[in-house]
Amino acid sequence: MNLTGSITLAHGSGGRAMHQLVDDLIRQTFSNPLLAEGEDQARIPLADLTANGDRLAFTTDSYVVTPLEFPGGNIGTLAINGTVNDLAVGGAKPLYLSCGFIIEEGLALATFARILQAMKLAADEAGVQVVTGDTKVVQRGGADKLFINTAGVGVIPAGRNPSAGRAQPGDAIIINGWLGDHGAAILNARGDLALDADIETDCAPLNRLVEAMFAACPDIHCLRDATRGGLATVLNEFAERSGADFMLKEERLPIRTLVRGMCEILGLDPLYLANEGKLAAVVPADAAQAVLDAMRRIPEGRDACIIGAVAPGDGHVILQTTFGGERIVDMLPGEQLPRIC
Repeated sequence: MNLTGSITLAHGSGGRAMHQLVDDLIRQTFSNPLLAEGEDQARIPLADLTANGDRLAFTTDSYVVTPLEFPGGNIGTLAINGTVNDLAVGGAKPLYLSCGFIIEEGLALATFARILQAMKLAADEAGVQVVTGDTKVVQRGGADKLFINTAGVGVIPAGRNPSAGRAQPGDAIIINGWLGDHGAAILNARGDLALDADIETDCAPLNRLVEAMFAACPDIHCLRDATRGGLATVLNEFAERSGADFMLKEERLPIRTLVRGMCEILGLDPLYLANEGKLAAVVPADAAQAVLDAMRRIPEGRDACIIGAVAPGDGHVILQTTFGGERIVDMLPGEQLPRIC
């Protein structure tokens, strides 16, 4: 397909142009046996699902980030990895994804092709297949270049039951590395601040990491990826649902100097910055070291660390500062940065 032009309304009309876009670009990029059937739905053998577990996991998410492309990724890598991670942190093994595109008239075909290719590479890395989807084109001004919706299906092996309400006093709080990279990368990529900073998104699939964690500790109490609202939001959800306090040690929080400096300049708190390759886990204290060791053997977990512990309380997140004081880390009342993912 000639990629020198741009998306037109004809690409959403249902006619020849749309079929060329779908068949010659989208279906060819994501080529797999289920997608090749060309039906309006993916027909998945139940045996493929039951072989992996005893419960079905199903999730969906939409992606509206601006700019579409940024250091270390683009909206396509976010769409694949974000949905894979939503499945993984529920204890599921991600298997199949759907993908819906809402494209604004005028988007360059070459840009769309790059995004599709990035999605294919991300899906291959995560070991999932895009098996069905949809494409719509809206007039200029009807969207911001490209919106993507992805839904995902996975299977949860027996015995796994991570939940926001299962944290218990004494549990260890673990994260898999540097905080706030994605939010800082998007902010810098917008170019409004003219900051001389080289920050890449942390966008990555976490399903291999999660599998290693469950192998080390089948009874992980809480598990969530820290996307919009950052680590602070996730831990507040855990604390509120569990009715316990989450005690964090400031000196243990891994935040890059560049990210911390950007936040200080702009009056932002890195604990609320979005991440796209980070998770927070709450595990029994006696399993914490085994989980940590297992995480550090996986690339996405090589910087894993214990940042605090769960304590009896009323459902607060409390930061023990480097100066010896304490402050409440509350739920973010609004949005620090719009259109982050």
